[in-house]
Amino acid sequence: MSTPETSRFVRLRVELVLEVEDADAITKAALRRIADDGEMPAAERVHAEGAVTEDTAEALAYLVDPFDLVSQVPGVELQQAGWSSERIDYDPDSPDWDLDEDDVDDDSDS
Repeated sequence: MSTPETSRFVRLRVELVLEVEDADAITKAALRRIADDGEMPAAERVHAEGAVTEDTAEALAYLVDPFDLVSQVPGVELQQAGWSSERIDYDPDSPDWDLDEDDVDDDSDS
């Protein structure tokens, strides 16, 4: 039996729902991260500071780094990442928030 050629690349999808308990702490941490980024151009810095000050979801996007999620995983190198954040209405009891929904094969007849 031969082994089919497979791609070395894997798309890992992660969805997180976070409860914000201290928006000010998140904003301050994001502002510190922006201030510590010596390579960020001044115009981009001004825009980033405004965005994280106005929206906690934007501040979280500056603090959560996909590289941090995989940097300690042996044998992998992050090639590309994209992420976003948004405020949502969340009801953990709603069937709309069933975390297993992606496990169902949409092409199956069962």
